[in-house]
Amino acid sequence: MAPLLFPPSQLSPAEALALSKKAPTVLNSRTTNLLSGTEKPEVWVQYENLVISCLRTGDDTAARKCLERLTERFGPANERVQALQGLYKEATAANTKELEEVLKEYEDILAENDTNIPIAKRRVSLLRSMGRVADATSALVQLLDFSPTDAEAWSELSDIYLSQGLYPQAIYAMEEVVVLSPNAWNIHARLGELHYMAAIAPGAGQGTAAGGSYQRHMVEAVKRFARSIELCDDYLRGYYGLKLVVQKLLSDETNNSAKQTDDNEAALPDTKTLERLHELATSKLAEIVRHYTANDRGWRGYNEIEIAAARELLAEGSPKTER
Repeated sequence: MAPLLFPPSQLSPAEALALSKKAPTVLNSRTTNLLSGTEKPEVWVQYENLVISCLRTGDDTAARKCLERLTERFGPANERVQALQGLYKEATAANTKELEEVLKEYEDILAENDTNIPIAKRRVSLLRSMGRVADATSALVQLLDFSPTDAEAWSELSDIYLSQGLYPQAIYAMEEVVVLSPNAWNIHARLGELHYMAAIAPGAGQGTAAGGSYQRHMVEAVKRFARSIELCDDYLRGYYGLKLVVQKLLSDETNNSAKQTDDNEAALPDTKTLERLHELATSKLAEIVRHYTANDRGWRGYNEIEIAAARELLAEGSPKTER
């Protein structure tokens, strides 16, 4: 049952389906004995994860039964149980009216206890799914005013800003996540992606001021991707992003003039350094793809879609540079 302990949101659809099929076994097994005191916390983590996996795969009946077990054990007033009950109602809602009723329930709960973080997050998620982005943003800002060290909330806020093309705000929010999780290589890579997207956004490279913004974003992207692979030597997204950014810089015809700047922090690495970084990223990506394709032990945990993207990037070849 070990896979049942992993967060369902990190599972692929196929993995979520495989786990949801285990629901009958878990529900029928006598895994706890409250009277003898042999209850294990892992059991309830399994039930919680099964609720989410079953809802993802459309098995509402099994999700409801798992939720009933959790409610019996922890009570309907438990904040995590309340959030799961709300999630179940959202997933089984037949129309917008029913979703509005769920939203009203969230607001009623928060009116009584505005420190109920799980419900506050479900409210944000529901508002966003209903297309009420402005309300979702306001709700997240309110949540962060109360809980400024919530990395998950900052990450969600960054994603909301990104969906609206608000790159500076998205970057700012993700920088807060980095402050809270300085050794999270995936967060550094995500920040690098945001800087790269901001750099290549329409208008980013036009004009003197915009050109300076382009350069600063590209420099930050290189730094963040480099930091991500420093923290995790086999992180595919880090190497992918580093190769993508450096390849763009090496092929940029205006790169030589862009290097002339008085801002040392925004100064691009020299061509030789960029070439070495590109060689490193290319070599490591090729190694990851090769071992994954051969199904070698210790190299099987990568996302197949990311592997396909890496193959495509490698197939593009190396940029040509003038010496």
